[in-house]
Amino acid sequence: MSVAYIAILPLPESTVAHVAGLLAARRQALGTRWRALTCLEQAVLGLRWFTDGTRVEQLALDNAIGRTTAYDSLHEVIDTLAAQAPALHNVLLAAKVAGHQHISVDGTLIHTDRVGQAGPTTAKATSVPRRVKVDLWWSGKHGRHGGNIQVVTAPDGWPMWTSEVRPGREHDVTALRAHPEMLPALTDWTGENLPVLGDLGYLGEATTITVAVKKPKGGQLTDEQKTANKAHNQVRAVGERGNALLKWFKALRRVSLCPCRIGAIAAAALVLLHLQHGRSV
Repeated sequence: MSVAYIAILPLPESTVAHVAGLLAARRQALGTRWRALTCLEQAVLGLRWFTDGTRVEQLALDNAIGRTTAYDSLHEVIDTLAAQAPALHNVLLAAKVAGHQHISVDGTLIHTDRVGQAGPTTAKATSVPRRVKVDLWWSGKHGRHGGNIQVVTAPDGWPMWTSEVRPGREHDVTALRAHPEMLPALTDWTGENLPVLGDLGYLGEATTITVAVKKPKGGQLTDEQKTANKAHNQVRAVGERGNALLKWFKALRRVSLCPCRIGAIAAAALVLLHLQHGRSV
């Protein structure tokens, strides 16, 4: 015998209603006549997955629908929310209007299940004739599979924008360069004497992103450089709060869907965070 219980979503009712409204508008645009779930039921299904990381099999069981229908419903919620995410150009314009004197950029690895997709790098421990490629989504830095997401934050660490996903093997500066709009937009921002702060992972783009002074090989930093680095890191470190705020959504702590969907999931989580707190920049 199944035992039912009551659970409460940790989101404001207004957020749930807004998501349901977006789904209703999408259905109307598509000319959908009938669905197994109402817009509100579908919104709750998707929000349970985002906030609690509820297994899709459990979501299907709770809503008396098939697993395929549950996956389809979830992906539609993700896409509907992600479509509301702001463009980086608009975010930076709003940040200027808000009077932000600097912004920060930081990369975060969104963990995934193991993904056996070969990357371009050959594992060092292998030998000819069988040369094994390192997994594309494997991050050697973190020792985990995952996808790299770039996050642009306000001075207080509030996440304003998230990028599309890049494979976990890529370093932050490589992931940043792979996004066609990021460097031009950030360069325009710095053109008005407004800095973009980053960690040493962005050293290769130090003309655009302000980073700390790297310790020279075989040498030492001067006292002035150490003082400057300490001041820089104290301000920059606040930007890492953005990653923590996004990962309040358990769906971003470990993704079991296709890793190519991480970008849309992060964008959807950003939209939910903005709705939940009534703040964008």
